Order: sequence, then C-alpha cells, then structure tokens
Amino acid sequence: MCKGMQVAEVDGSRGVYGITVAAELVGMGVQNLRLYESRGLLEPERTAGGTRRYSANDLARLRRIGDLLVAGLNLAGIAMVIDLESENAQLRAATRRRPPSA
Repeated sequence: MCKGMQVAEVDGSRGVYGITVAAELVGMGVQNLRLYESRGLLEPERTAGGTRRYSANDLARLRRIGDLLVAGLNLAGIAMVIDLESENAQLRAATRRRPPSA
C-alpha cells in the first residue's frame, strides 16, 4: 500500500452492485432477483433514477435464499425462516447488551 493512502472501511449495507453483476456473483438469474424483491425477501437500495444497487449484505441474503431453495423451501417458507433468523439475531444482540443479573 502506498504511504498516505487511506483504506475505506467496508460497509456491507452500501449498495454498489448493479442487478446483472449481483445476479452473476450469486449464480442466479436477474428475473429471480426481481421476483425475490417483489416478494419482500430483499430490498436493494435505489439510485435517484431508480436503478437497483445491491450490497454485500444483499448478496449474502441472496445466497441464503438459494440455500433454502435447495433445501426444498418455497418462497413463503423462506420469508418465514429469514424473519425468524433476523429476530433471533436481534434477541441475541439484546441479551449480550444486558448486564448480568446478581
């Protein structure tokens, strides 16, 4: 690395990938990404002109959707699993923040 260069922190929630690149990175079709968005399974950022921008977090979610599809779940089941996983993560984070009881 060159002296004086700053390395930006990676923000996993920042939308940087267009739909074609995102689809290629996760091995899915563009139409699938549009379908998952219409079903509420993910919500990519939009530019001022309305172009979808997918983040690293969106790509991870798309990979999870793919894993659940391979496991045999339908989109309604996947939505339920993802919601439960998110709720579980929030509860775990809240538990870690609580001081131990005496």
